[in-house]
Amino acid sequence: MANHIVLDIETQNLFSDVGGKENLTKLLLSVAGVYSYADNKFLTFSEKEMPAFENLLKKTDLIIGFNIDHFDLPVLRKYLSIDLTKIPTLDIMKEVVDTMGHRVSLDDICVNTLGKKKTANGFLAVDYWRQGRIDELKKYCLSDVRLTRDVYEYGLKKGEIKFTARDANLPYIKTMRVNFAKYAGIKITTAWTPSLF
Repeated sequence: MANHIVLDIETQNLFSDVGGKENLTKLLLSVAGVYSYADNKFLTFSEKEMPAFENLLKKTDLIIGFNIDHFDLPVLRKYLSIDLTKIPTLDIMKEVVDTMGHRVSLDDICVNTLGKKKTANGFLAVDYWRQGRIDELKKYCLSDVRLTRDVYEYGLKKGEIKFTARDANLPYIKTMRVNFAKYAGIKITTAWTPSLF
């Protein structure tokens, strides 16, 4: 498998701590969680471990994530000497917005596509950081990485993802066609099965 990674980060603080979303780059990293396809491993990196994360990125040819183009990567830039714009990304959130014209939560996609829910949220992750509950923080971050990976692999294999539609009075499950293979440059030939955490 090529050097693709699935990425999710958590932060030490909230938008309300830095004066709003326009100050996104003032957010501080608490942990970066990664699934490396090349190594078939889940990894975490703290602020102090950014040099090791940068070494991983130097070998990466695709970053997969959810809202990474407008959250994770802008927060990470100040910690890295490499130009993140040189590494191709597959942002599943961007795929949805470009096709549907609105945002959808990762939890909504996971529930409807995989039948799984997120274990927590970003607010709780900041509380974990502030309380020094670093093991729980890492576990939550990697849980999101695993869910994002499973959504990606489902979309790669099935050519679709699902979420709650917003274009009707009564909610229903919308199926959106996706072509993740154009990013991946790979073909998955085995039957897709969601992995357990």
